[in-house]
Amino acid sequence: MLQTAYGLTIASELPLPELPLATNSNGPADVSIRFGSLPDSDSTDGQRIGPISWVSGDSLTLNVPHIARYCAIGGSTIIIDPVDGIDDDSVRVFLLGSMMGALLLQRGFMLLHGCAVEVDGKALVAVGPSGSGKSTLTEGFRRRGHAILADDLVAINTDGAALPGIPRIKLWHDVTEHLAIDRTALPRIRPNLEKFGLPVAEAMAKGPVPVAYVYALGSHHGDDVVIRPLDGFARFNLLLENSYRLRFVKGLGRRPQHLAQATKLAGQIRARVAERPNLGFTLEPLIDALLADARA
Repeated sequence: MLQTAYGLTIASELPLPELPLATNSNGPADVSIRFGSLPDSDSTDGQRIGPISWVSGDSLTLNVPHIARYCAIGGSTIIIDPVDGIDDDSVRVFLLGSMMGALLLQRGFMLLHGCAVEVDGKALVAVGPSGSGKSTLTEGFRRRGHAILADDLVAINTDGAALPGIPRIKLWHDVTEHLAIDRTALPRIRPNLEKFGLPVAEAMAKGPVPVAYVYALGSHHGDDVVIRPLDGFARFNLLLENSYRLRFVKGLGRRPQHLAQATKLAGQIRARVAERPNLGFTLEPLIDALLADARA
């Protein structure tokens, strides 16, 4: 059984209920995910690139305490060595996040930490740190009928187009209450975590969409949404500051390619800072402002 995400067919020994079945299941999978034994951090001869990650040749290993060890190899294989008794949901969190990011980097994609939706045939990407409202914004656009490309990890190909990712929006408990979403049928991202996965397969874009707009989400003390343009080097810097797992990029030796991709993308986008009032739930005014700016 093959599944799909980011335009890739995936064969996995770990169940991946978040991913749809591949429409074309003929031929070998692009990506194989399997269980296997991996060395701990003290026995590897690789280069440490972070507190729990290291690289060796074309492989990147992540050791998540009390969860699992993972290794992405050559852009085609991910090996999982889970801790005894750990639940599958916790293993999937890091598999579909950091490790999928590592594999996509190995395959040559540029990654942004953000969300992406389709607006009039072009991709609108919103970037920002955790808690800046990216996933909430994605759900707001979905409710207005816009196709979804990605939530949290935006993969951009060499043509500057964002690929459809994992058909799920991750929402915290308080956001589901604001949006009147019934959580009883939604899976938790991890046991005992007040964050839920909203399936959105029916709303996903059907293929890559060229990136035209990138907005950095922020907040201010005013009463209205404020949008400020970014020009020149600021557009390039925006992409670098919001790249996904830069330590992975550097550790895998892909920094020159990454800089070239960021330079090319900076030349094709309209870049903005979008600041919402820091008090109240201002989702609808923010979407109105983003759409007005993108369509101006």
